[in-house]
Amino acid sequence: MKYLITIVGPTAIGKTALSIALAKHFNCEIISCDSRQFFKEMTIGTAVPNQEELRSATHHFIQNKSIFENYTVGDYEKEALLKLEELFQTNDFAILIGGSGLYVDAILKGFDEFPEIDPSVRAEVNSNYEKLGINYLQEQLQLLDPEYFQKINLENPQTLQNPQRMMRFVEVCIGTQKPYSSFLNQKKNNRNFTPVLIGLEAERQVIYNRINQRVDIMMNEGLLEEAKTLYPNKALNALQTVGYRELFSYFDGEFTLPFAVDEIKKNTRRFSKRQLTWFKRNENTKWFDYVTDRKNIINYIENLIK
Repeated sequence: MKYLITIVGPTAIGKTALSIALAKHFNCEIISCDSRQFFKEMTIGTAVPNQEELRSATHHFIQNKSIFENYTVGDYEKEALLKLEELFQTNDFAILIGGSGLYVDAILKGFDEFPEIDPSVRAEVNSNYEKLGINYLQEQLQLLDPEYFQKINLENPQTLQNPQRMMRFVEVCIGTQKPYSSFLNQKKNNRNFTPVLIGLEAERQVIYNRINQRVDIMMNEGLLEEAKTLYPNKALNALQTVGYRELFSYFDGEFTLPFAVDEIKKNTRRFSKRQLTWFKRNENTKWFDYVTDRKNIINYIENLIK
């Protein structure tokens, strides 16, 4: 039996430290599924594990892509499953860690398949977006797939502001004449491993305090300078990310620097709330307080797999 120990939870909760402790105990390697840590140009703002952490255990999918590459969750699913297949040839365990719920689900459950969309439909949706803005995409999705629109609005409202994701939803609705949601959860993917789901949580105020502290540390470590080097490419999808977007607004003269930093903290807190909402949907996750002794977590895992 092969086991994929999967660590989830909100940002800044301590997932990296736990993943390294578990990788050492089970003598195995770590697969990252943090969708922003894939990009080599982004280090400070994505809280990439430091050099000491990276040396402590073998990590995969950390800074392995460029922001200039078009890298989708479907691409990640294929590459990560191939890597897991390779790792499981010599080990019964691997660790999956990250706060990107969609990417975790892609590995554990599989990514939904969609029909090919006529390029002319994509071009028309893109053209309308450029002329009419994000409101056009939101109105179209609400019209063509009202149930899915409501689901996003409740569970992950930031997605409604993401033009790439929204264009995809709308082009599928128009190109297939069916709701986008009708293609979701149709395919049952077989996996050659058993997931062991571990969640880290804390009182909301503790999470918020840790986030605020982490943002201050990032600013001290040079996040402003990192964002300045990325600013010329601010339109790229990879850079539509909390921590960079707010500083781009500062460079544009829209925000003062203190206000931009406060916005990073506020938007990261909102993001952490959405992460918890997403991960709490899975009833198979065993939740631990973030300060739980790691021996207790290891004991839980070992008892589960006996």
